[in-house]
Amino acid sequence: MGVISEFKAFAVKGNVVDMAVGIIIGAAFGKIVSSFVGDVVMPPIGLLIGGVDFSDLAVTLKAANGDIPAVVLAYGKFIQSLIDFIIVAFAIFMGVKAINRLKREEAVAPTLPPVPTKEEELLEEIRDLLKAQNNRPSTGQ
Repeated sequence: MGVISEFKAFAVKGNVVDMAVGIIIGAAFGKIVSSFVGDVVMPPIGLLIGGVDFSDLAVTLKAANGDIPAVVLAYGKFIQSLIDFIIVAFAIFMGVKAINRLKREEAVAPTLPPVPTKEEELLEEIRDLLKAQNNRPSTGQ
């Protein structure tokens, strides 16, 4: 088996395709959460603590000098990323929790024994009749 055919077999496997779809959806979900945190959550929090915009919070380590830009420790962006992570982690936790609950409910649901078909019922009747004939005492004729 050549390298190309092995790669094709690997790339077309269900797990790899599912993982790729998950990564793409996760990236899109990450953008949505970042927008939610940056545009919806952080402005009211900043307003509550005195009109502070978290993305602007920074400590200047070295001021700009001519063509050399300033060296800045932007801890506000880190705080915003941390909140992004917490929201994403919580959303994933809630999703996994819901899936686990569905699996538990599925496992608890009782399964009824299969109903025998007409052929099976007839075969059981024939079996029982043959047993009854074999167990009947002989008349000695």
